[in-house]
Amino acid sequence: MSDLKEFKLPDVGEGLTEADIIRWHVHPGDQVTVNQIIVEIETAKAVVELPSPYAGVVADLLVPEGATADVGTPIISVNVGGSPAGPGEREIAEAADLVPLAAVELASEPGMIGSPAPKAERQAVLVGYGVKLGTTARRTRKAASAAPAREAAAPQAASAPAPVAPPAPSVNGDGARALAKPPVRKMARDLGVDLAVLAGTGPGGSITRDDVQQAAAGPAPAAAVPVLAAGVREERIPIRGVRKHTAAAVSASAFTAPHVTEFLQIDITETMNATARLRTLPDFADVRVSPLLLVAKALLVAAARHPMINSKWDEAAQEIVVKHYVNLGIAAATDRGLVVPNVKDAQALSLPDLARALAQLAETARAGKATPADMSGGTITITNVGIFGVDTGTPILTPGETAILAFGQVKDAPWVVDGALAVRKVCTLALSFDHRMVDGDLGSAVLRDIGAMLTDPLRMLAWS
Repeated sequence: MSDLKEFKLPDVGEGLTEADIIRWHVHPGDQVTVNQIIVEIETAKAVVELPSPYAGVVADLLVPEGATADVGTPIISVNVGGSPAGPGEREIAEAADLVPLAAVELASEPGMIGSPAPKAERQAVLVGYGVKLGTTARRTRKAASAAPAREAAAPQAASAPAPVAPPAPSVNGDGARALAKPPVRKMARDLGVDLAVLAGTGPGGSITRDDVQQAAAGPAPAAAVPVLAAGVREERIPIRGVRKHTAAAVSASAFTAPHVTEFLQIDITETMNATARLRTLPDFADVRVSPLLLVAKALLVAAARHPMINSKWDEAAQEIVVKHYVNLGIAAATDRGLVVPNVKDAQALSLPDLARALAQLAETARAGKATPADMSGGTITITNVGIFGVDTGTPILTPGETAILAFGQVKDAPWVVDGALAVRKVCTLALSFDHRMVDGDLGSAVLRDIGAMLTDPLRMLAWS
């Protein structure tokens, strides 16, 4: 008996309104179970894998790959009438509002899921489908089994529980799904490895990280390179995902907050010497130390000395919200566009811990693994334009923030030291701020303090 259920696109971030369908992992006629990854979507902040809340047979894919869907739009229909669910799964499928805790690969941060409940009552919820209080605990994982066969497979005994579909979406030549965990699939995509052609060496024939890395190290098949037809003078690229979000955000910021940008050229020689010294200390043996670490520390100290620089304009309440914590954003250019993940409560970190947090943030952003939680809640931002070989710029404020600091390239330049000309390490700082909250004297004081600390890093100790 047909019993169709439609899965609506949830809000997997904080108030997101739409997402792009990147890739379907299932097709009409495929058997799916609760928890099975069925689709990859790209929101304005991250790429997220969504699991199926239903067990059954895929009836139809309601939104094609490459299309943009609004939150709340049905994206897939599943016939749940002819597929028995495992213990406890039918209730979950019928509720259609619970998502297993490990189902969304990129949703490991608390900010990505709705308001946290006490641990004893925690239920993983896709935002927008409602939080239900209860005592539901983490459901026991079932052992990985062979992938479910297609409709031609022999039916199981009525008493046998339905097998849990493995998380890997790749399909081998014989129609079986490749066994791999979500992190392994993510690594395979990053390295350009097709899971469908690998023979897994893990338990039950599952594909491991080592399998993917070995495949990536071997000779790769020649990739098809798109070639423009002769005489084509223009190319059209759809505006989607992060690029679309960034365009809307910077436009809103530029025409909402009255920007003021001030510049300061400084002698950063002592900061460069301090950076080299830090690299030799045992506390920093496991992390790469760069001048950005001391720039970040200087900004944190300046924010503590001048709290208004770390505030927010609340138009609805007609209030200025001064924040006595710093979620330090670091602007990062990625293949998907500009993202600004942030280090939560950076002001509370020791210098070694701050170095590790910045390194982890950079690695996550470069790998395209930054989650909506990583990029939400920032309070002040640094953009390191020096890595592009430019002296400075006029950065646009991250929406909801009051200031952003641009750190330009460090280069040798003539400088007057104690009345004599010398060659020193010089860079230019630029501080953009919202003139509604920050007057010229305050903005100048913040920039001057940052410059003073980078000229003489010992001031960080005196002012901390």
